[in-house]
Amino acid sequence: MNDATITAAIDYIQDLFRGNSGGHDAEHSLRVYRNALLIADGEPGCDTEIVALAALLHDADDHKLFHTENNANARSFLTAQKVAPEKIKRICEAINAVSFSQNRGKRPETLEGKIVQDADRLDALGAIGIARTFAYGGEHGRSLDESVAHFHEKLLLLKDELNTETARILAEPRHALLVRFLEEYEKESSLK
Repeated sequence: MNDATITAAIDYIQDLFRGNSGGHDAEHSLRVYRNALLIADGEPGCDTEIVALAALLHDADDHKLFHTENNANARSFLTAQKVAPEKIKRICEAINAVSFSQNRGKRPETLEGKIVQDADRLDALGAIGIARTFAYGGEHGRSLDESVAHFHEKLLLLKDELNTETARILAEPRHALLVRFLEEYEKESSLK
C-alpha cells in the first residue's frame, strides 16, 4: 500500500469536507477507512490499497453533497496521485457499491466493494450511527420523530444486509444499542 497516497487522501478529504457537520464529514470517512481495514484484515485475497482508497474517498462524490458525475472528485484526486487507470477503475467500482439508497438489495460484485460497503454501514450503527442520524436530521430540518423514523427505514435493516462475517460480528453490539435506544426513546416519549 502506498502510504504517501493514503496520507494525501486523508488530507484531501479533510479539505473537501471542511465545515460539514451533517454526518458526512472527514471523521466519518476516517472511521469508514478504519472499519474497512479491520474488515479487510479478516478477508484474505482483498487488495487493501483499493479498500483503503475507496473507503477514504467513498463520499467524495456523494450525490447528497456534490453535483459531480462519474466520480469526478475521486478520479481527479487519484489521477493527480498517479494511480494507475485500472486501479482507479477498481476503486471507483468499490465506491459506487457503497450507497444504501442507490444499491438497495444489490450486493457488490468485488470483495473490495463488499468490504467498503460493510465499513460504511457499520458507521451507521451504534452510538456513532445514532449521533450521525440526529446531526443529519438537524442539518436538514427534521424533527426528532422524523429522525427516529430513519432507524426503521434504514438503520435497523443494515445488520442483515452485511456482506462479510467480520462486519456481521462487529455489527451485533451496535445493532443492539440501536434497539435499546429506540426502546428508551419510546418510553421517554410516552411520558405525560
